[in-house]
Amino acid sequence: MAPAAALWDSSSSSTSKTVCVMDAGGRLGSALLHRLLHTGYTVHAALHNPEELVQCYTSEKKQLRLRVFQADPLDYHSIMDALKGCSALFYSFELPSDHPTYDELMGELEVRAAHNVLEACAQTESIDKVIFTSSATAIIWRDSQPDALSSQSHVDERNWSDVNFCKKFKLWHGASKTVAEKTAWALAMDRGVNMVSINGGLLMCPDLSIKDPYLLGAAEMYRDGVFVTVDLKFLVDAHICVFEDSSSYGRYLCFNRIINSTKDVLKLATRLLPSSSSPHSHPQMSSSMEGDNRVYQQRISNDKLSKLMIHFQSGVQVEWEAESPLPQALLNH
Repeated sequence: MAPAAALWDSSSSSTSKTVCVMDAGGRLGSALLHRLLHTGYTVHAALHNPEELVQCYTSEKKQLRLRVFQADPLDYHSIMDALKGCSALFYSFELPSDHPTYDELMGELEVRAAHNVLEACAQTESIDKVIFTSSATAIIWRDSQPDALSSQSHVDERNWSDVNFCKKFKLWHGASKTVAEKTAWALAMDRGVNMVSINGGLLMCPDLSIKDPYLLGAAEMYRDGVFVTVDLKFLVDAHICVFEDSSSYGRYLCFNRIINSTKDVLKLATRLLPSSSSPHSHPQMSSSMEGDNRVYQQRISNDKLSKLMIHFQSGVQVEWEAESPLPQALLNH
């Protein structure tokens, strides 16, 4: 493993293209920042609290291909400042620390943010591509098909969640992601912005908890065969792939695991719940569940992304949780 200074040394012969990552302080954003710097890109890191990021890299500041911007997706001018000179934007919306859950108000804020970001991209001449992070919840929520075996019942990126259905059952994560992504696509098509979206499953990060807003409606997702998860490294790979591949277009459903058996549920519950609440801490419950061999039919496909990534090489291999972890300040953000 190369020493840290070598990973981001500005004398490297790697590509000097400049990209922007917003929000660079979130779980995905910080991982993308780490990977892009590692592989030689110059990065404009846009986030709410830049002091935390600066503290991570102070000793190497002059050698980094890193510029840090205080940017708020609800502040159009701060977005414009961060985008100057960039050829691409990786955008993901992160919930503010003082409002860590989704509701109708947060949905409105996410939609406004998506509009501001795409408008800023349309006004920035150097921007060639936007990689917009959405969610599988913008795809899966709709009334069930009457015939579960029909081809029409299978779900992929051509589907959109029904916003009225989401609001009716207070599935605010799905409603917010759907309207925000539709807003972004409408503006991108109207203003001629080259945009692709990544619709990720439940992100399996170390700090995942039962309170994650994606999990609302998990039982229904499980029974419908559309409960999908994605590892952080795979999600980052997908973003880099659709950015670097000029043939990428439209939406990409992104996941590398499906939860459709009792064994899968037990494994996830053990990870999500404290030990005292875990099924394994209640022998009778655990024994009963382990004896249930039920497997629900998978009704969701990521074939489009799989075909695009078939020849994709991750480049520098970053072991996220071992050899080359993200800076601790970013992990705790």
